[in-house]
Amino acid sequence: MSETVTKNKRVGFIQLGEVDYKVGWDYQETLFWESVNTKIANRKRSGNEQEPTFNYLIFCSHPHVYTLGRSGDEKNLLLSPEELEENKTKFYKINRGGDITYHGPGQIVGYPIFDLDHFFTDIHKFLRFLEEAVIRTLAEYELKAGRIEGLTGVWLDEDKPEKARKICALGVKSSRWITMHGFAFNVNTDLGYFNHIVPCGIEDKAVTSLQKELGRKMDMAEVEEKLKNHLSSIFELELR
Repeated sequence: MSETVTKNKRVGFIQLGEVDYKVGWDYQETLFWESVNTKIANRKRSGNEQEPTFNYLIFCSHPHVYTLGRSGDEKNLLLSPEELEENKTKFYKINRGGDITYHGPGQIVGYPIFDLDHFFTDIHKFLRFLEEAVIRTLAEYELKAGRIEGLTGVWLDEDKPEKARKICALGVKSSRWITMHGFAFNVNTDLGYFNHIVPCGIEDKAVTSLQKELGRKMDMAEVEEKLKNHLSSIFELELR
């Protein structure tokens, strides 16, 4: 039985711009725990005393940083602490699922902090919906993208193992059906930074970006707007 009283598909959109990874992570944690703690407290409240939970969608980018998920192997980071410092790149072990990935300028990093009791209580479906929004965004640029069974994320040439390349990585955390973390969509990303990791722990697959595939620098605001529209449509959001 849901701990919330009514479905609330209103989502507050927050554009943070470029923000230090730890600052963005702390901001997510604040919103995430507000909702989690509300749901815990609601279990002791009667129906007319229930407090609402809220949904947020954060878009941002980060200065160069590598993040390692709970199930990741630190050996997939190929730089020493000294080399990280030389490259002016940070490294964090974080509380999402998945292995290692890179964040940097030219990415659209999306953090949906949703109470899935307002949508559907299915994390796998949640991930597929995030992937679908990116797939539909790429289709607007006449790029066919898809999924690879057993691997999260969005891929080009997903049906050709020797050519498959990832354009969007995903990794999330959830508690009491509240989500945090999300996706990193390579738009104008400097792909050279992926050479210093085994991306997502997958050794035999390449990474790519929208800029690389189309051969031109992309308008980030334009891509963001298309992606927001597809997220709104797929999740049936009321984005504010």
